[in-house]
Amino acid sequence: MTKTESDNGFFDRFGGKYVAEIIRRPLDDLEKAFGEAMRDPAFLEELRTVQRDYIGRETPLYFAPTATKLLGGARIYVKLEGLANTGAHKINNAIGQCLLARRMGKTRVIAETGAGQHGLATAAACAKLGLECVVYMGEVDVRRQQPNVATMELYGAKVVPVKSGARTLKDAVNEAMRDWAANFKDTHYVLGSALGPAPFPDIVRTFQSVIGDEVKRQAAERGIDVGAVVACVGGGSNSIGIFSAFLDDADVRLVGAEAGGVGPNVGENAARMTGNASREGIVQGYKSRFLIDEDGQSLPTRSISAGLDYMGIGPQLAALGESGRVEFTSVRDDEALEAVKFFARNEGILFALESAHAGAAAMRIAKEIPADKALVINMSGRGDKDIFITSPVFRPARWREFLEAELRRLDEKKDVHDAD
Repeated sequence: MTKTESDNGFFDRFGGKYVAEIIRRPLDDLEKAFGEAMRDPAFLEELRTVQRDYIGRETPLYFAPTATKLLGGARIYVKLEGLANTGAHKINNAIGQCLLARRMGKTRVIAETGAGQHGLATAAACAKLGLECVVYMGEVDVRRQQPNVATMELYGAKVVPVKSGARTLKDAVNEAMRDWAANFKDTHYVLGSALGPAPFPDIVRTFQSVIGDEVKRQAAERGIDVGAVVACVGGGSNSIGIFSAFLDDADVRLVGAEAGGVGPNVGENAARMTGNASREGIVQGYKSRFLIDEDGQSLPTRSISAGLDYMGIGPQLAALGESGRVEFTSVRDDEALEAVKFFARNEGILFALESAHAGAAAMRIAKEIPADKALVINMSGRGDKDIFITSPVFRPARWREFLEAELRRLDEKKDVHDAD
C-alpha cells in the first residue's frame, strides 16, 4: 500500500522543510491553517461549490475512438482538464490556495509561473476573490508565452519579468520566495506545483487530487477498467493529481512523461528521473532529484514546453519513481509536436505542449495494454497558449506573413495617432 500524504513533510527520504528561519514561521502557519481548513465542513463545501460553478468540474473523461483504432491495444481515454476555466488543471490548486489565503486574512497573493498557466489561474482566482496578485515569470518565458501574460494582466495581475539566472521557472520561484520572506504578514505564496518545502507538496496534491478522484468515479460509473494512466511531469502537479487515486491499485500502470528536449546531453532536456545527469540534492527548500552539478548549482534545461523545463521534480514523485510505483519516460520535442497533430487531426482535441508529452508517451505504450483495458491520458491543458510556439513550426511562412502584417498595422496605427 502506498502512502498518499507525507510523513512529517517527507516521502521516504525526499521532501522536508530546508529553509531559513524567516520562512519557517509562514510555512508552519500555513501548515496549521491548511489542516484546519481541510477539517472544516464549511470550507470544503465552499471549495466544492467553486469547483462546480467557477472551474466547471467535473471535466469530461472522453473516449477517443479514432486514436484507439489507429494506435491498437488499449482503449484510449482523455481526461479533458483543458476544459476547466482558464484552460488547464492549474486552477484546481490556485482557487484552493486563494480560498485558504483569504481564510488566513491575507490580502495579497504572489505566484511563480513557467508556461503561464499557473500564473493565469492564480490571477483569475485573485480577481474572483478580490485579492491583489503579483506573478513572477522568467523573462524567457514572458517572451514565449505572451498570450498568457496578456491575460494575466487583463485579470489585473502585475507580471514581474525575472531577469536573473537562466530567466526561467527556477528563477521565478527564487524571486517569489524572496518576496514572501519579506511580506508574509499580508501575503500568501501560491506555489503552483507539488514541490517546494513542506507543506506545499501535500497542499498542491490535495487540491489537484480532484482529477484522479473524478477519473476513478467516472470509470466506475461507466464500467471502464483502467489499465494505465499517463501524465506529463514538470514539477508534478497534474501527474500526482491524477495518480493519487490509483496509487494503491497495483494493477494500474502509472507513467510520467518528462521533457526529453532535443537530446540526451546536459542542457538538451529536463529529464530528472530518466536521464543520467540528475543528482539528489536540496534546492529551494526541499530534497529531491535535480539537474545540478557537483557544487549544487543548477544545470541548464531545455524543452519546447515552458511548463516542463524546471530543473527538479516534486519529492513525492521522486519517491514513487525510486520505488518503481511510477515509471518515467522522456519525450522529445519532435514527438510532442507529432502528438499535438495526431490528437488534433484525429480527435479534434488540441493538447498543450506539456500535455502532448503525455499523449506521445501514451502513443508509445498503447499496444502494451490489453484491448479490454483503458489507457487514460491526462490532458492537463489546452494548446491555445502555444500558438506562438507551434505556428512557426507547423506553418512558418504564413505565420511570418501574419506577424509582419500585424507589425505594419501597428506602425500605421501609430502614425495615425502621431498625426492626430
